[in-house]
Amino acid sequence: MDISSFYNISSGVIKEAAETPSIYGINTDTEKKDSFGSILDMAIDNLNTTNAYLSDAENEELRWALGETENTHELTIALQKASTALSYTVAVRDKFLEAYREIMQMQI
Repeated sequence: MDISSFYNISSGVIKEAAETPSIYGINTDTEKKDSFGSILDMAIDNLNTTNAYLSDAENEELRWALGETENTHELTIALQKASTALSYTVAVRDKFLEAYREIMQMQI
């Protein structure tokens, strides 16, 4: 996967992925890339990131509701990040469960 075309985007996540590809499972070492432990670590990291985005969105909602901020732009961004991360996490979970069900139905 080539993310070099995304360099002009101001997203810190994309810049970080381009600079440190091993964090996101784009290792050149096939042994590390294909191990179950690395896949599990990536899944846990993605869950932690999703949780952080949801927490940030909740904090922004509380700040806005309490009148501590008037900036609805930050609130909108935090809510959109949380929504996108949660949608991605649910899609990955659904694919994992689908694969699990297929494996369980295999005849030995």
